[in-house]
Amino acid sequence: MGYNKKKLKLRLVEMANHKSSLKRIRQTLTKRLVNRYYAKTTRNAVRDLRATTEKEAAVAMLPKVSSMLDRLAKKSVIHKNKAANLKSKLAHGVNKL
Repeated sequence: MGYNKKKLKLRLVEMANHKSSLKRIRQTLTKRLVNRYYAKTTRNAVRDLRATTEKEAAVAMLPKVSSMLDRLAKKSVIHKNKAANLKSKLAHGVNKL
């Protein structure tokens, strides 16, 4: 996913002094990649919903996008208030269609 395993291993050996810190670095990298994937997927869904001009399609998409935002907030990928603000703005935009 954009990381060279050999370079990463060299960086881990140079930085860390304990086995537990090596494991923590590996875990953090994995979580960061997963979080970036889900955050990007959700941003794309929000963008698609905002670009929709048909009311029926937007109404069908809104619960799915809201659910995605709630999941990101639950996992602390984004702040819960940011998720609430985005959901509110999206619902307002759908209602205006």
